[in-house]
Amino acid sequence: MSRIGIIGGSGLYKIDGVKNIKEVEIDTPFGDPSEKFIVGTLEGKEVVFLPRHGVGHRISPTEINYRANIYGMKKLGVDRIISVTACGSLKDEIKPLDFVVVDQYVDRTNHAREMSFFTDGVVAHISFSHPVCPQLSELTYDAGYEAGKKIKVKMHKRGTYINMEGPAFSTLAESNLYRSWGMDVIGMTNMPEAKLAREAEICYATLACVTDYDCWHPEYEKITVEMVIGNLNKNIDNAKKILREVIKNIPEKRSCVCKDALKNAIITDRSLISAKTKKDLDIIVGKYIR
Repeated sequence: MSRIGIIGGSGLYKIDGVKNIKEVEIDTPFGDPSEKFIVGTLEGKEVVFLPRHGVGHRISPTEINYRANIYGMKKLGVDRIISVTACGSLKDEIKPLDFVVVDQYVDRTNHAREMSFFTDGVVAHISFSHPVCPQLSELTYDAGYEAGKKIKVKMHKRGTYINMEGPAFSTLAESNLYRSWGMDVIGMTNMPEAKLAREAEICYATLACVTDYDCWHPEYEKITVEMVIGNLNKNIDNAKKILREVIKNIPEKRSCVCKDALKNAIITDRSLISAKTKKDLDIIVGKYIR
């Protein structure tokens, strides 16, 4: 049975209702993941949960070991990841406490985070024009839409997420610049996860929880942690309800392109890839370079 991964963002450090829980510590060639992985069952499906900032929110967005986190998910048999993330809105119509199922990303971290498994003598160029899994995103939106009828939340089916550096919030000039570009929401973590998940042939979808309007909005010109956390706690309760609904509806088999993302992506001469690199990346590329 394949497993479903859940990566929790700010405020989401555990999932209620998970049964048969066990903590699993994973060693990776890329260092330590953010936390021990929580493996269990939810709605009859095997799930793997990881808080990206660690329990107690002790890891800054810049310091998260994204490669270790996604590698660990892959090692545990995860083939789909739903990422729950806090974000700011850059548009009037996307209001605090709304949810956005992101379908595009723009990176503004200037490669400050490691976003690829393909270093140390092996090169792969994945297709990334559509960076989320269309099927998993559709299931996530549908689940949120149905849950929203009961919990009174608004879902937005698409949106572009601009990944800023952080950990400080935007300047007013930056916020207005991103608005002029047509960006929808702003956050600090999801672009590296999406890239690495695609390289690992894992389906990936983002459930973005809107906590504020970013500083462009007159009412949010001075964003405070207290303001964000207040809305975040309300969003997290609703996000958990949406997660249960989407997990219940995920089919066993995948028919999307994500599962074969590396099929024609590795361009390095196989004879030139070192034994160490082959060993380190075996769970990701083994079927293509043996």
